[in-house]
Amino acid sequence: MIAFLFPGQGSQHAGMGKDLAENFPVARETFEEANDALGFDISSLCFNGPESELKLTANTQPAILTMSVAALRVLEQETGLKPSCAAGHSLGEYSALVCSGAISLAEAVRTVRLRGTFMQEAVPVGQGAMAAVLGLESDVLAEICAEAAQSQVVSAANFNSPGQIVIAGHTEAVERAIELAKGRGAKRALSLPVSAPFHCSLMEPAGLRLQDVLAAVHVAKMNCPVVSNVEALPNADPARVKELLVRQVSAPVRWDESVAKMVEMGVERFIEIGPGKVLAGLCKRTAKGKVADNVSDLASLKALL
Repeated sequence: MIAFLFPGQGSQHAGMGKDLAENFPVARETFEEANDALGFDISSLCFNGPESELKLTANTQPAILTMSVAALRVLEQETGLKPSCAAGHSLGEYSALVCSGAISLAEAVRTVRLRGTFMQEAVPVGQGAMAAVLGLESDVLAEICAEAAQSQVVSAANFNSPGQIVIAGHTEAVERAIELAKGRGAKRALSLPVSAPFHCSLMEPAGLRLQDVLAAVHVAKMNCPVVSNVEALPNADPARVKELLVRQVSAPVRWDESVAKMVEMGVERFIEIGPGKVLAGLCKRTAKGKVADNVSDLASLKALL
């Protein structure tokens, strides 16, 4: 069994997708499709930047999704590979849903552009933060967050791999948690360069706004199950897709459990599709002994072939 994986925010970089668009008409057509759906030139932003514009959340999310779907279509065309299941990290879950046939690319890019806007507007800039904590068990980190909160919000946001957990919340509470984590034996605890505290309760207003947008989105029959961030379980029921996406905004990303579930389902090979190779790296730590590749450009595609 093969699982297709799709990256989330943070993997973007100027130049992504450019060589695929130059070498494969299907990739070029994908970028044009996204341009038409959004009403502006997302392909130019992906290919040329500037980085300052590309890292704005409302731009980042449709840019990564478009590039990921372009790479997916090239991979499918050139190799004929089809996934037994799919999953994506945060934003990447939308790419996985496009891969499964649940949502069209046009509706997905429009939705995630608004999702990015809603998430950015949920908490004023500077009032929220995220931090990566390495080398602590989840129960110990939960105790640290409870102690650091002091009537504010700080909680686990991403369970990325054993010993790598990201926390999110109010800036002061996150800073207190960082110091406590260092005192409790964390290998590293450091702030992340993000513009909002994703995947914590401070994002609930964004989830409510997203719910209204998703109400108008058509969800079709799925060609393969998508392992959701919220439950770390495969979902093949179109009727549940919207509910899971709304909950996902303010719930932790259970990535390590998702990978473990796919291994339990029989997955022997993981292919990360889109910019970067963070997820392939996480798979090598979580799913030891399984094959983990990535397709992000012409060179990585050729290496896969």
